[in-house]
Amino acid sequence: MPQMIKGETGEWEIVIGMEIHAQVIANSKLFSGAATEFGAEPNSQVSLVDAAMPGMLPVLNKKCVEQAVRTGLGLNSKINTRSVFARKNYFYPDLPQGYQISQFEDPIVGEGKIEIDLPGGSVKEIGITRLHLEQDAGKSIHDQSPDKSFVDLNRSGCALMEIVSEPDIRGPEEATAYLSKIRMIVRYLGTCDGNMDEGSMRADVNISVRKPGDEYGTRAEVKNVNSLKAVQQAIEYEARRQVEILEDGGSVDQETRLWDPNKMETRSMRSKEEAHDYRYFPDPDLLPLEFSSEWVEEIKQTLPELPDEKKHRFMGNYGLSPYDASVLIAERARADYFETVAKEGGDAKLSANWVINELLGILNKNEKTLAESPISAQQLGSLIKLIVDNTISGKIAKDVFAEMFESGKDADAIVEEKGLKQVTDTGAIEAIIDEVIAENSGQVEAYRGGKDKLFGFFVGQVMKKSQGKANPAMVNELLKKKL
Repeated sequence: MPQMIKGETGEWEIVIGMEIHAQVIANSKLFSGAATEFGAEPNSQVSLVDAAMPGMLPVLNKKCVEQAVRTGLGLNSKINTRSVFARKNYFYPDLPQGYQISQFEDPIVGEGKIEIDLPGGSVKEIGITRLHLEQDAGKSIHDQSPDKSFVDLNRSGCALMEIVSEPDIRGPEEATAYLSKIRMIVRYLGTCDGNMDEGSMRADVNISVRKPGDEYGTRAEVKNVNSLKAVQQAIEYEARRQVEILEDGGSVDQETRLWDPNKMETRSMRSKEEAHDYRYFPDPDLLPLEFSSEWVEEIKQTLPELPDEKKHRFMGNYGLSPYDASVLIAERARADYFETVAKEGGDAKLSANWVINELLGILNKNEKTLAESPISAQQLGSLIKLIVDNTISGKIAKDVFAEMFESGKDADAIVEEKGLKQVTDTGAIEAIIDEVIAENSGQVEAYRGGKDKLFGFFVGQVMKKSQGKANPAMVNELLKKKL
């Protein structure tokens, strides 16, 4: 359901389109051989092409083209085997050429669509308008000196994929679900690392409001929002701001705004020029980019199983709920980990519970990533196997799990060392039950007199005497007979 804003004149609908800038994973830049690693000394990864020295000509990086095609395929989009690079002219201190090489009328990837997962297990399709390749600008730094700004050109010329959505998104929840899904897809594909805190993925969010059923309103673009939380907060603030303006009889300006996370507000940056004001024209230094559909097919054959396919397979093959499947496919490594656990443990649903609730819970608490987990997928699978074949109870398994996390030891070794094997010998359990009955004759009489709730008391006593090792199902069954 679209998220509405309640105003004084009734409900308003939020309409959102997003432009996501994703930095391409490649060892060198889009048109030069300079390195692209994050965190290098300022201006240490700048070639003469990136610095726009006179006479320097761009040479297209084939790897970046391949990554863009790969991403387009992952977004179920049309791949254009002919595209054109254009110059987008604007002047900014960290743009050495005075123009950005981008794509305008003929992008490398055309229309497509992806599914987003919403709370409650519902799914919605969001249209992709296009994906085009462009070079990034440098970075202006304003906080190093009280009276000077500095420019770092390391990022200048890095390859970006700009992924433009249709205005199909309705509200902050859908926007964060969309951004998360795009991030998940590019990470699965290995085309962008999705690290928003490092700036390798950021979003421009176009926001407008309207009365349900009306024409689209005037949009404001909030630039360079760099976290899921900031996207949500910026939309909530900006939509509310626009509703207040309209309800006061004013009109919304088409403009570019910035999100200020400290003041928790958007503020005006510049009035929005229409695209043709950038004076786009085909770059005279670059021929149109042409490749064969056979090459696209070759790339298609190398694609991994993507998140949506994986989610549907987990639900179909393993009988998982949409929620559990969505949590497990959120990262490719997590999905692979789960599959190894399920294969080793022999019970997919139990494996999913343990990965989601126990493992991710303890990793989160200890601020560790899955890659840093002291328990391997095989080890967790072996623990689950011990529960499945009744060697240990689920309760004891939790203690074993905690010990595994601390020591890195295998479950079998801990169970053996501490003598934790479950008692499944009927005679041994009966002997404990007899003791409990003999010691609690008053409660036995009360139970037989109709106090059914006392059954739990007897189960507790038997488990206590067996130090938690008696098989709970057997205890229940034998106790009922004896009582």
